[in-house]
Amino acid sequence: MDAMSQHWPAPPTHRVPPAGPPAFEAPLEPAPAPEPETAPVTKAPDERPWWRRFLSLLVVAGLLIFKFGKAALLLLPKAKVLTTSATMLVSIVAYSFLWGWKFAAGFVLLLLVHEMGHVIQLRREGIEASAPMFIPFLGAAVMAKSLGEDATAEARVGLAGPILGTLGCLALMPLALSGAGGGFWEALVFTGLFLNLFNLLPVVPLDGGRAMAALSPWMWFVGLFVMTVVTFVIPNPIMILILLLAAYETYRRWKARKAGGEAVASYYKVKPAHRLVILAVYLGLIVVCAGGMALTFVERSIPT
Repeated sequence: MDAMSQHWPAPPTHRVPPAGPPAFEAPLEPAPAPEPETAPVTKAPDERPWWRRFLSLLVVAGLLIFKFGKAALLLLPKAKVLTTSATMLVSIVAYSFLWGWKFAAGFVLLLLVHEMGHVIQLRREGIEASAPMFIPFLGAAVMAKSLGEDATAEARVGLAGPILGTLGCLALMPLALSGAGGGFWEALVFTGLFLNLFNLLPVVPLDGGRAMAALSPWMWFVGLFVMTVVTFVIPNPIMILILLLAAYETYRRWKARKAGGEAVASYYKVKPAHRLVILAVYLGLIVVCAGGMALTFVERSIPT
């Protein structure tokens, strides 16, 4: 170590100045604070009950029908898309969201049988009638220029639907009572009989109201009262719509009847024998439908 120090000079003690000025370093800027996350703006949900929202849609649809109804009625028979098969398919699809496609198809077929009763009787009365047009959740309709030349003919046309519709349900009764289908046939027959029984309410434009034209038009007000009570007890958009139609039709027909005239008096003149037959058929249908519903009723408990 000492020998090496004799041959090598000692390192200089002074410092070498830097070749140039020191580089300027900009002060570090603080990192920007993260922006607070904002929740996405969402539209407040409509808190109205579903039946009120559906009723609003029905009111809008009713106003449109009232405005364009005449033109629509002229175009309906000519429109290919609104044939019986097409409207049946639309109804089946609509009902399938509630009951499944099998029950929906069976229900629409029973509704077709009911409506064909009206069509057959109208043509027997010599009145040209269209094929049934189905309206989801409202049933079906048959276009005709009139319902007959007098109240007796109107009653025959009105009761022909429930008669054939009830017979269609009774044809399925053996399947329902056999227990086949795990309750499917019981439910279908029960619903079909209820449909016919509901149509026997004595208020126009239902079938029972047509029968009351020959029995006692005063029963229109009884039927209107019963429907009003049912609608208030069990509020339902479809019942509300039917109630409004019934109130308007009852007012219109009663006003025309009170206006008098030979034509009106002749229309509502019914022979006692005809009145007795119509009453027997009307009451018999009520008994058969109610009895069939009792036989096919299946009590089910709602899980809690």
